Amino acid sequence: MQDQDSDENNQTTGPVDNAWAMKIPKFTPEDNPHGLLEESKFATLFPKYREQYLKECWPLVQKVLKEHFIVAELDLIEGSITVKTTRKTWDPYIIIKARDLMKLLSRSVPFEQAVRVLEDEIGCDIIKINSFVRKKETFLKRRQRLIGPNGVTLKSIELLTECYVLVQGNTVSAVGPYKGLVQVRRIVEDTMKNIHPMYNIKSLMIKRELMKDSRLKNESWDRFLPTFKSKNVPRKQPKKKVEKKPYTPFPPPQQESKIDRELATGEYFLKDEQKKAKNRHEKEEKQAHVKRAKHEQRQKAFLPPEEKATAPNEPSDTTTVDIKSFKSKMKKLSKQQKGIK
Repeated sequence: MQDQDSDENNQTTGPVDNAWAMKIPKFTPEDNPHGLLEESKFATLFPKYREQYLKECWPLVQKVLKEHFIVAELDLIEGSITVKTTRKTWDPYIIIKARDLMKLLSRSVPFEQAVRVLEDEIGCDIIKINSFVRKKETFLKRRQRLIGPNGVTLKSIELLTECYVLVQGNTVSAVGPYKGLVQVRRIVEDTMKNIHPMYNIKSLMIKRELMKDSRLKNESWDRFLPTFKSKNVPRKQPKKKVEKKPYTPFPPPQQESKIDRELATGEYFLKDEQKKAKNRHEKEEKQAHVKRAKHEQRQKAFLPPEEKATAPNEPSDTTTVDIKSFKSKMKKLSKQQKGIK
């Protein structure tokens, strides 16, 4: 008997090649016959729009938790769900599972998927995605990229990771095996960091095919996985570039205030009536100047164009024709035409 016990201890305490392949022994009531000494209690708030659904599925929730000796309370006035242990509760971790169940139900996860958390090999992960992006428009685009057209991208993530994934508001809820939850979190965080989810999906598909080959068990898979380099897209240059002024250690001179300008011109010492009269006079002068400029602009259309004056003795610019040479040329042309005939 002692030899058998020592053999079992050597098997369990040795080095583990693949921790995911380990089979965890099932926890039974015989492992904890005395139960729990203290009562544990968790409460979770839920939004108003989930009230109707929780009222409908609450008998099922109580029935499932009753099998594990957990009491659940629904407070519609306060808008909260409470779970707590009893004297008959023998599993110390089931209260954490019940708390996760309440969180998923309040996060719009359907009861059929949320109840899977109570299983030993199944866990849940609620990923906050609103802290990755500052601008709301960019956040909405990347969140929609995670869902994909008609939910195709989200469905492919569920098939590869064997997890149920729900995008709701500022969070992503995932329910499934622990290895799949790690992959889902990586995909979601990379998507919010502007890495398209199809890159990670392609890597998961290649890994799934490589796992089937026993020859590649102890080899590195980096040569098979695709490498995607980030592209530096040049930003649009502004139309008006502000040129930087040369640096000076001295501050700019202080601008004169309105009182300083009035003191320099002597306007500060005038009375209110005199100031009004001065402003009125300046306004009238400005109007008269504008009116004079408009009148001159209209009169330009009626002014005749300037003509160039020529002196009587000066020769004109037009070229004079020599009549004698012209006649001789015409005679030669007529003789040539007669000879051709």
